Amino acid sequence: MPPSNPHAPARELVVLGSTGSIGTQALDVVRRNPGRFRVTGLAAGGGRVGLLAEQALEFRPEIVAVAKASAAQELQLAFYAEAKRRGYASGDYPIPKIVAGPDAVAETAAWPCDVVLNGVTGALGLASTLAALDAGRTLALANKESLIVGGPLVKERARPGQIVPVDSEHSALAQCLRGGRADEVRRLVLTASGGPFRGRSRAELAGVTPEQAMNHPTWDMGPVVTINSATLVNKGLEVIEAHLLFDVPMDRIGVMVHPQSVIHSMVEFADGSTLAQASPPDMRLPIALGIDWPDRVPDAAPGVDWTQAHTWELFPLDDDAFPAVALARRAGELGGTFPAVYNAANEECVDAFRAGRLPFLGIVDTIARVVDEHATERGEHEQSSGPAGELTLDGVLTADGWARTRTRELTGTD
Repeated sequence: MPPSNPHAPARELVVLGSTGSIGTQALDVVRRNPGRFRVTGLAAGGGRVGLLAEQALEFRPEIVAVAKASAAQELQLAFYAEAKRRGYASGDYPIPKIVAGPDAVAETAAWPCDVVLNGVTGALGLASTLAALDAGRTLALANKESLIVGGPLVKERARPGQIVPVDSEHSALAQCLRGGRADEVRRLVLTASGGPFRGRSRAELAGVTPEQAMNHPTWDMGPVVTINSATLVNKGLEVIEAHLLFDVPMDRIGVMVHPQSVIHSMVEFADGSTLAQASPPDMRLPIALGIDWPDRVPDAAPGVDWTQAHTWELFPLDDDAFPAVALARRAGELGGTFPAVYNAANEECVDAFRAGRLPFLGIVDTIARVVDEHATERGEHEQSSGPAGELTLDGVLTADGWARTRTRELTGTD
């Protein structure tokens, strides 16, 4: 469907992490809305160069990036092979600029466009977030880790309204917050599906396998986010993200377990009214809203069928079985580099769990140990503040590196 203003030019879009879950769904939104968006850049890690070549030929971006330097030649070969498969003669298609290496994705984030969708996974997305903001682009942020890790560094670079959340929960909050002034907001309430282990006690989680943790009941996501949802680390990260995005104190951000994943989050206002955003679990809706904010893309995803009966449940979070959210609150309240340490330790723990080196319960237990060590020994491995006491990029990267090294030691990776 064309833009609401038929004379408006197509919104130019760069998609980072284009071969991942967020990226492929974003490109599906673009595909179903010809004339509304134009893709000017694509970037991916380099593990799925065949898919990246297909995307490049379909959407014809000006630049294509791979973070893995050795994948550049493979991408070129895949590009020509895909063109041949489609029956294109030489000259029938534009050849994009191909960049590769550790700085390639950030370079693409600064490419001329209207909106950068950052769908990179993990703390690696920080450089791209900063590059997009510094270039003046609207940042549709699916890479929550870059905001959490960068914290004030990211916020001080962003103009008001420059960051648009893509996480379904934070997109829901942004929509609900349209219903009142900032000084009328009493509380934010994030919802969590509870993952595949909702209702289990801590003892019942002892033997969980990676395959079981990957079996999410309502969402189809990448492996890291899916395991983060099983431990509820993802919800802990989202609490910190909500605090940073909306400037609401940590103690006024709650979490409720909602197994149906239809109510994506809620805002309670000072008069006692609560606004909730509801839609079936489909990431194309928050993605579409994120890349076309503040406008809505018609039919971005199916809505709730209001001709049928529905039962939606909400339960308090079991902090004993799932302590990740409480631990994230602590990291967020401590501030500085503590969110970066929480995130880095988790990423390493997830890798160890998937490789069979760490039990499921060991993920959050190890994160807690690393956060505790950071609190007691911070001066030995962190230079987090500049002359005025502000957080620095070097301090963040140093703390991130220390946390990864220490986590690998604890999980037997090194």
